[in-house]
Amino acid sequence: MNRRIFVGVVALLALLTGVFGAIYLSPTGQSNGSSPEYFQAYPEPRAIAPFSLTDSKGNEFNQASLENQWSLLFLGYTFCPDICPTTMAELNSIYPQMQAIESEFPIKVVFISIDPNRDSIDRLDEYISYFNPNFIAATGVHKALFPFARNLGMMYAIAESTDNPNYLVDHSASVVLINPKAQVIGRFKPKREPGKLSISDAQQILNDMPVITSSFSSNSAL
Repeated sequence: MNRRIFVGVVALLALLTGVFGAIYLSPTGQSNGSSPEYFQAYPEPRAIAPFSLTDSKGNEFNQASLENQWSLLFLGYTFCPDICPTTMAELNSIYPQMQAIESEFPIKVVFISIDPNRDSIDRLDEYISYFNPNFIAATGVHKALFPFARNLGMMYAIAESTDNPNYLVDHSASVVLINPKAQVIGRFKPKREPGKLSISDAQQILNDMPVITSSFSSNSAL
């Protein structure tokens, strides 16, 4: 099975799972409580240090790119065999419902590639468009990516020699949430179950986002 077919199969399965969950598990996509059920908030919002990356359209991606929107951000790479395509497909499966959430600011999905050696701008654009052309993707040199990832409370490391064209990259699997002030406020951690991929649960994200967005105003942090 070639890579494109594999990614397509993963995307389809995740989409069907998301649709089933949206219909039978969480019809409204909203929590009944006044606080998030699954979101793990940091003690205080974290300001993001100045950074400069390049998005999949060739434009600069920096702090200003994260302002005035909610950003569900995921670190990954296009050659990732499992967690990355599954997570992106999961986020795409709930994207229409997230766009329907009443919020002063739009909710965006951001994919940051931590494999600039293989992930050219053109490849990144093709990859992200496969899942959803409205998703944002960006990458940069490791000198910029390393501190940016740490600032988000995330990590990554190249697991083997890059002389091997199929080398893997270890990376955090959480989905980080950035508020409209471009502050990191917490994350949705992966579910860890024996025999299953450790990925963030899309239905948990959909459940909590209405509560999180409603508690924020442009003049105050979460």
